Amino acid sequence: MKIYFNILIGSITQAFQQLASNKMRSFLSLLGILIGILCIILILSAVDSLQANIEQSFEKLGRDVLYVDRFPWNEDPGENFWKYSKRPNPDYNDYKTITTKVHSAEMASLAVFMPTNVIKFRNNSIRGAYMAGVTFEFGDIFKLEFESGRYFTNFEFETGSDRAILGYEIATSLFPNTDPVGKYINVRGRKLMVIGVLKKEGNSLVNVIPFDRAVIISYNQARKMINISSRTTWGTMLNVKANPGVSLDDLRDELTGVLRVHRHLKPIEDDDFSINELSTLTNLLAPIFKIMSLVGWVIGFFAILVGIFSVANIMFVSVKERTNQIGVKKALGAPRPVILIEFLIESIILCLVGGALGLIIVFGITELATKLSGFHFYLPAKNIILGVSMSVIIGVLSGIIPAWQAARLDPVEAIRS
Repeated sequence: MKIYFNILIGSITQAFQQLASNKMRSFLSLLGILIGILCIILILSAVDSLQANIEQSFEKLGRDVLYVDRFPWNEDPGENFWKYSKRPNPDYNDYKTITTKVHSAEMASLAVFMPTNVIKFRNNSIRGAYMAGVTFEFGDIFKLEFESGRYFTNFEFETGSDRAILGYEIATSLFPNTDPVGKYINVRGRKLMVIGVLKKEGNSLVNVIPFDRAVIISYNQARKMINISSRTTWGTMLNVKANPGVSLDDLRDELTGVLRVHRHLKPIEDDDFSINELSTLTNLLAPIFKIMSLVGWVIGFFAILVGIFSVANIMFVSVKERTNQIGVKKALGAPRPVILIEFLIESIILCLVGGALGLIIVFGITELATKLSGFHFYLPAKNIILGVSMSVIIGVLSGIIPAWQAARLDPVEAIRS
């Protein structure tokens, strides 16, 4: 056992001596391994990070929620725009019908999007906010979290009190140096008291509503500010949450039947609404993720192929330079497997160095991308294991022939060379 341990230590030492004594040759040889591991692991990590971002969005928005809309999410919006644009927006009557007649639904909520013009607080103003009048269940369905303040009370909702909840970016822009809660903002000629500020959401691939730039008021308050039934609104969003244990398919079937009866659709008529779910967006993105992964593997394969030949070349050179030393070892009784293992370990160490450098660069890129983009990119443990495993396999593939050649050398001829 001690002999094999000494062989291992000696092989590792020799590997690093080769790297140190032939820096340029070693760098060029390992460059292919580094680039190959970098391409594969970087793209796989990007795909994993984006998918994780979607998963987190699903957890926040709920996997058990259906969205009633005029347009289906799985079609190109421009393909049948005129067909779907003739459909009515989901409205308050639809919402009330669902809450009373769809027994597989735990709750439903309606949001009416409104033009905001300018939001003001003293000398500060902001444009481009998303203003929505929402029913009381909206906060529970979207699991709103607050940086400060609170959600509407039942009394505030029923009476349509002049209250507002601000998104994080809106709040920090209007109130850079003070707590917004309790202050009054001016919106469309009305003064609304801020009762809450939402936690910062950040960027997300699945972002049904950009909460960071939202101003949320109660539905009854919105009815005082605009004509809900007119086309001055930007649109509506009707969300339906399934009861615990009820599948989305069952909820969809009951919801479809109730809405068709409520809208007086004949059996031969098509639905004048679409029922969507967030997984539709995932299905649209899945082919893109597969293509990204494939591109990473293709680029990485060719880079690794170059790296294999490069490392094999450096190992052949190493065998040639140490032929005399190999002959002495064999003359002193070193068996073929010992020589074979010695050079294989050296090849593996060389590839592990290249793979480790590639993983370090991937980690640095993911950290930089997180800071610049706002999305959370990371290097998963499974990709680290994959990178190390690939480095070991590449080391074996590139070193097996030179190691076998070294093990088969005749000791007398090797000493004479």
